[in-house]
Amino acid sequence: MSGSTPEAREHWVTTTHDWTLGVDEEHLAQVRADPRHAVGGVEHLVLEVLAYADEEAESQGRVGHVVVTRHDDGSVSVADDGRGTDTRFDDAGRPVRKPVMATKDVRFFDATEPPVLPDGLARHGMSTVAALSTWLEHTNRRRDGSWTQRYEHGVPATELVELPPSSGTGTTVRFRADPDLVGRSEVDGGALHGFERLDVELRDER
Repeated sequence: MSGSTPEAREHWVTTTHDWTLGVDEEHLAQVRADPRHAVGGVEHLVLEVLAYADEEAESQGRVGHVVVTRHDDGSVSVADDGRGTDTRFDDAGRPVRKPVMATKDVRFFDATEPPVLPDGLARHGMSTVAALSTWLEHTNRRRDGSWTQRYEHGVPATELVELPPSSGTGTTVRFRADPDLVGRSEVDGGALHGFERLDVELRDER
């Protein structure tokens, strides 16, 4: 289905996430309550985001470029050059972005043997990043539009906000991990280069 074709949400097929759900607060609370999701610290959360960029690059048959930036306020951003997080239009013409932050990845979260990320820890999906962050901003730029939204511990704190047209496409996720849940671990870049289909550049905000 084309991202610009209006269709009732109840007819949308679940892919990596259930499109009919906007937010699953029970799931987000489950993530926050389970210390295993925070074991790898901030760097593991970055790897969870990079794993989606890696999948995107694979689907396009190329090597993707990603910039990981450590910001002065303690947040980290991950910006890729993919097609932008899938966003569809419902039968009223309203944009609906795939709920990757506020609902579980149905492939990995409950899997008995989930795939392993370059740090040797299990992959559980992007919602773990959102749930363990005091705030997260998710911006996607697609050929048919650009949008951003802010989350607090995975729960949407704003509506999906349309942005001016962009010359390129891609997804940027900026988050500040909750120090009470994740601690103050650093992103040193060691495991960030473990994806075969990604060229990862690590920067510091200046």
